[in-house]
Order: sequence, then C-alpha cells, then structure tokens
Amino acid sequence: MAADLTILYRGPLSSCNYACEYCPFAKHHETAAELATDRRALERFTDWVLNDAVGKLAIFFTPWGEALTRRWYHDAFRRLSHADHIQRVVAQTNLSGPLDWLRDTRTDRVALWCTYHPSETSRTGFLTRCKQLQDFGIQHSVGMVGRPQDFDEITVMRAELPPETYLWINAYDSGDGTKFPYSPTERNRLTEIDPYFPTNIVDHPSLGRDCRTGRSVISVDGDGTIRRCHFVRTPIGNIYDPDWQSALTSRPCPNNTCGCHIGYVHMPELGQEAIYGDEILARIPQTRVLEDSTAIPNR
Repeated sequence: MAADLTILYRGPLSSCNYACEYCPFAKHHETAAELATDRRALERFTDWVLNDAVGKLAIFFTPWGEALTRRWYHDAFRRLSHADHIQRVVAQTNLSGPLDWLRDTRTDRVALWCTYHPSETSRTGFLTRCKQLQDFGIQHSVGMVGRPQDFDEITVMRAELPPETYLWINAYDSGDGTKFPYSPTERNRLTEIDPYFPTNIVDHPSLGRDCRTGRSVISVDGDGTIRRCHFVRTPIGNIYDPDWQSALTSRPCPNNTCGCHIGYVHMPELGQEAIYGDEILARIPQTRVLEDSTAIPNR
C-alpha cells in the first residue's frame, strides 16, 4: 500500500566514518555537542511522527553522513517500524555499522539503500553484511558510484551479489557538480549491469514540470522546516506548526533540471513509480525494462 505522505528526513548530522575523495560530507567530525543536537532533533521528529502526524507515512533518512552507526537512529527505526501507520522506514547507509539491532524492527517494513565504497571497505566484508540483511529478511538495494577506476570492481560486485539484489550505479561527480562524461563504450558497459544507469547520468529538465514533492513527498530538517525536496531550499512550512498540512499542495518545479535519483524519481513524467513501486525509497526495482520496453519481474 502506498503511503499518503513520504518524508525525507535530513537532520543536522553531517559526519561520516568514511572519507571518500569525491564526497564533501565525509570530511567533518562532529563534536559531542553537535551529535547531541542531532539526537534531540531526531527524537523530537520521531515523537511527532508517532503522536501528531496523520495518515499513512513512509520515512526516508537521507543524512549528510552515516546515520546507522548512531544508536539513536536504531531506536528511531525500532519505534517507527512498529507503528501501525508507518508503511516504510528506509535509510541510505554505507552498511558499516552494527546490524543486529535490525532484528528488533518490523523487518517487513524496513529497507536499506546500501552503498559500497571500495576505497573504504573490503568487498568480502560488505558482502558479508549484505548476507546478514538477507538472513534478517531486510529488503535492500546495493549501489556504487560509477568512477572509471572502479569499473572492474563494479563488474565483480555484480557477479558476487545474489542475482535478486539490484545493483544500481550512480553517475560519478568529481565534486564540481558536473557528471563524468562517459563514452558510449563506458555507458554501455555500466548499463549492462544497471539497466537504469542511463536515467542517472542525465540532468532531467524540470522547470515548470509536475513533481510529487511538496504534495505527497516532503523534505524535513532537524528544526522541522518543510521544503518540497532537498534541492529546493525555499521553506514551505514546519511540521511543528498546527497547520503544517496546509503546506502540502501541487507546485511546478522551480529548478531548471533535476539530476539526483531521490529528486527526479518523484517526477511522474519519468515513469519511475512504475519501475520501483512501493520500494521507490529503497531504490529496489519491481520490474526490469528491456530494450523492447517489455517489463518482466526483477531478476
């Protein structure tokens, strides 16, 4: 069942235990006070979701850093997953933190978007953690950044993952906001592994186009400020205001383009909902689109 409202939560957490060279958010180490601020913000948000939000909800944690190494996010997952009105609880993660806490969640409501960074961890260790998720019954996708130096590792990872686990590939951005100019040969090689890779290397025209963000999908920060998505900074309300629902309305996109999966996936004209279905937040396709446009069950 689809949620009435999807909330992309991004609190003040901005630290990561990895230091990927292409990621600007992997270089900051937060103080104890900063971490305490993030914890208080998350606990307030979780209480609001459980006690004051209305309708069927899906929650997607998209931190500027790694959240699942912090136990307060484990606590939030447990509490949220057991609430009757929560359809899905999802997080982006590098999968480096402990996993046993997931046993205490409603595993049928939890899913993870897992990114493998070969410069930061071993393939064997990452695959072991994926096997744990499988054993726990946690739905998940696995992804990598399409850096040219990692092409061979991407190929090996695809071969070693279970066939039913989707391996997505993100376009490489060296840090200046420009996506890597893949050659036709490179593009074809990566598309053989991820049939949806061509969608991710395009900055999709979005100005004035319809998008579910701001209507049935919103971004919320640690102060409760509502924005339509992570990529439009104009506030439209605050979840802690009594009339917060008045912020939910259709709005054409004000940006020229949208090039991030967690943004463009909500543009109806791109047909992403038909691909991902109820697993749209965890980036798990429910169909595969072949060259003849025939949809078949995901392998």
